[in-house]
Amino acid sequence: MIYLKINKALHGAKGVMDLKLSLEIQKGEFVVLHGKSGSGKTTLLRVLAGLEEADAIIKVDSEIWQDASINLPVQKREIGFVSQNYALFENMTVEQNLLFVQKDRTLANHLLELAELTELKNRYPKNLSGGQKQRVSICRALMKKPKLLLLDEPLSALDPAMRTKLQQELKTLHKEFQTTTIMVSHNPSEIYHLATRVIELREGKIISDKEPQSDGFILDAEVVEIQKVDQDYKIIILQEGELITVPLSKEKLENIRI
Repeated sequence: MIYLKINKALHGAKGVMDLKLSLEIQKGEFVVLHGKSGSGKTTLLRVLAGLEEADAIIKVDSEIWQDASINLPVQKREIGFVSQNYALFENMTVEQNLLFVQKDRTLANHLLELAELTELKNRYPKNLSGGQKQRVSICRALMKKPKLLLLDEPLSALDPAMRTKLQQELKTLHKEFQTTTIMVSHNPSEIYHLATRVIELREGKIISDKEPQSDGFILDAEVVEIQKVDQDYKIIILQEGELITVPLSKEKLENIRI
């Protein structure tokens, strides 16, 4: 289990605001942080990773990562961190990028196979597409078998087809490794397909903490079509110019209208 309590002043578009929250996350959860830009989502990840200073208490299982007297450096926190910019070593092949983290060729080969990268393991990053680079960066983050995987909008720069493919691969990797995961995302498809729990932030505070299929969870999107699939349904929604398919049970459909 992860226990987190943060109090940090942030300088946003509306002036100074406090990122002030406390949170418990169970082992193996896939938590998505949702909310408008500037609400504190990325800062929360960076504080967890030890990349930003804050008045914080962070406890992972029985180990204290941070409190009034302890502040573990980044390299001693058992995390994997993936952002939009890949951050791969350009002078290393795909396989070398993974083995740089840990000299475990069996694990590296297993991760590459799960992410469908085996045939690319001898390529350099300059010869990879954006989606391939992002898959490598996710695999590299898992090489340490971290207690906590932090994902800062890792798929937002990709085209819709590649984003959908990587969502499935992220789901496969999460199921395989059961790594507790916290991901920043605005994308409804990612939220519905990946999250076991969605936390919405507004101006540094938690305003909602729900399962993505719960009655109280609402996304700002236009429903353009409702389709019946066997005993359940799927809805087609339009958000930010993108059509996204979201599965929905009959019970959850009651308040949904085109």
